[in-house]
Amino acid sequence: MSITTGTPAPAGNPLPRDGTPDDERRTLAQEFVEFAIASGVLRFGEFKTKAGRMSPYFFNAGLFDDGAKLGRLAQFYARGLLLQEKTSGLQFDMIFGPAYKGIPLAAAVAVELARLGRNVPFAYNRKEAKDHGEGGTLVGAPVKGRVLIIDDVISAGTATRESIAIIRAAGATPHAVAIALDRQEKAVENGQDVAYSAVQFVTRELGLHVFAIARLTDLLQYLAEAGKAPAGGLESNGGDLLQTHYQRVLDYRQRYGVD
Repeated sequence: MSITTGTPAPAGNPLPRDGTPDDERRTLAQEFVEFAIASGVLRFGEFKTKAGRMSPYFFNAGLFDDGAKLGRLAQFYARGLLLQEKTSGLQFDMIFGPAYKGIPLAAAVAVELARLGRNVPFAYNRKEAKDHGEGGTLVGAPVKGRVLIIDDVISAGTATRESIAIIRAAGATPHAVAIALDRQEKAVENGQDVAYSAVQFVTRELGLHVFAIARLTDLLQYLAEAGKAPAGGLESNGGDLLQTHYQRVLDYRQRYGVD
């Protein structure tokens, strides 16, 4: 499989019309994984996580670092959110982007949603309060109604909790979180693995719906299927290298994974 990252995909990159919603979600996830690998955002090797684990893959959303890649990323978020509205009852009145990575994400997704006919306001926060001009820590539209938080990943839930506090302090309702990738792995508390992930904590303990464009299981499915393809595709060493990545990621999931 191959993908072009130098120009945005055709307008809207519409979802298949003859599949079930779950088919549409899987298609979106597989396209996103391929895009993230081709863009160098999703890499394979040995990487130390914030929890101190050695991970066989690394997802760095900061490498969506030009207009074409950011625009394509926004398309994936927007398509997924519109699908969630149609199938799961997700509802939101505005978008909030937590500083710092959430700021360009919120802006880009708001632009793409508007292009697709779903125009919503957006806001973001500063890390430090401004003592001149309009002042305060919030920038953009007034924070009100049901608020969708947009970020790249949920690692420990800290940024999500901070966003919830900011949104509630403004008198609005934190309603849901949209992220690019759910690592589906055990969280760490006091240096010990726990039986749930950071995403599950946000869902169960903080009461927010979490939508992810793709999950670790989607990455495994992509590696398994792409590894069966003839050599000369996305990886220079063909299927053998992809199968190696698949096995290492699978081993990691079997050790640290959650559903």
